Amino acid sequence: MDVDVAVIGAGQAGLSGAYFLRRAGMRPDEDFVVLDHSPGPGGAWQFRWPTLTYGRAHGVHSLPGMELEGADPGRPSAEVVAEYFGRYERTFDLRVHRPVGVSTVREGPGGRLLVESDAGTWAARALLNATGTWDRPFVPRYPGQETFRGRQLHTAGYRGREEFAGKHVIVVGGGTSAVQLLLELHEPGGAAATTWVTRRPPVYRTGPFGEEQGRAAVALVEERVKQGLPPQSVVSVTGLPMTEAMERAHERGILERLPMFDRITPDGVTWADGRHVTAEVILWATGFRAALDHLAPLHLRGSGGGIRLEGLTRVAADPRVHLIGYGPSASTIGANRAGRSAVREIRAYLRDRDRALDDPRAPEPVTAAG
Repeated sequence: MDVDVAVIGAGQAGLSGAYFLRRAGMRPDEDFVVLDHSPGPGGAWQFRWPTLTYGRAHGVHSLPGMELEGADPGRPSAEVVAEYFGRYERTFDLRVHRPVGVSTVREGPGGRLLVESDAGTWAARALLNATGTWDRPFVPRYPGQETFRGRQLHTAGYRGREEFAGKHVIVVGGGTSAVQLLLELHEPGGAAATTWVTRRPPVYRTGPFGEEQGRAAVALVEERVKQGLPPQSVVSVTGLPMTEAMERAHERGILERLPMFDRITPDGVTWADGRHVTAEVILWATGFRAALDHLAPLHLRGSGGGIRLEGLTRVAADPRVHLIGYGPSASTIGANRAGRSAVREIRAYLRDRDRALDDPRAPEPVTAAG
C-alpha cells in the first residue's frame, strides 16, 4: 500500500496535519493515510477521567477549519472532544483507520518508509508522526516503592474522586493535572486528606497570558529540541495559572506543598529529617514521555537523548520525518501551527524528490539512508 504521506495518530496534531494535507489537494487513502490506535475519535481526551468536565478542562482548542462552539461546560470533556473530533473527521472526509496499532517504522526500498502495523504495511515517502504521550505515563523510582501496601496509580488511571473517599492521598507532581486533582479530591465525596509533594517549588503565573508570552514560552521549549535534548512541557516554562479556584484552595491550605520525600514505606512516605506521612494512596501526577518507540529503527535520537528538530517539526536526521505534537508543538494551539508547517515542508520535499527523479543531474534530497 503505497502513499505519499502516512499520518500516525489522530489526536489534535494528527488531525491538524491531515486537514492541511486535504486542503493541499491530497486524497485520503490514495495520497495519504491516517492511522490511529484508539478505539474511537478524541485522541487522548477520550481517556480523561469522567469528572473532568469541559468547563474545567485546560487547553482544549479548536482544530483548524472548524470551531468548537456551544459545548456544555458541565459535560465530561472526554465526551465533548470525542464528538467534536468525530464530527471533524467526517466533515473533512479524513478517513481515519482505527484501531490500528503501528509497531515499527523502518527503512524500505526506493527511499520509502515502511509503516508496519497490525492492519498491514504502508510504504510512505514521508511521515507525519503525531503519537503524543498518553501511552507513556511516567512514574519515577523511589527507594521502598515496592513495599507500599496501599494503592499507587498514575493520573492516566484516575477515574474520579469517589474511589478515594475517606482516604489520605499523596499527590506527586507540580503540573496542572496535579493541581486539578488536588482540588477535585477535596470536593464532597472525595479524599479525607491530601499531601502535595513536588521536586521544585511551584511557580504561579498571574496576569494576562497573551500571544507574546505564549511565543516566548514555546521558544524556550523549541531551543531544547533544536539542541537534541528531550523536550520539556510548555507548562514547565509558563508556570501554573493562578485561577480563582486555586486562590480559594490556597486559602484553605489545600495547595501547601512539601518537598519530595526520600523514601516510600509500607504505610506512607518519609523524609531524611524524620518527617513521616501515613497514606493509603500515592497518586503520581508526574507527566508523560513522548511515545516514539516505533521510530527506533530509524535511529533518530542523538547523543543528548532527544530527537533534534530543524524548524518546528522536521527531524534533522531525516527530512522525511516530521514530529507534530512534540516539543514546541505539544500544546493544542501549537499542534495546529505545526500541522500547517509540516505539510508545507513535506510538499516541498516531495516536489524536490520528484524533480530529482525526473532530472538525474539534480541532487536528491538527503535521507537517513543517504
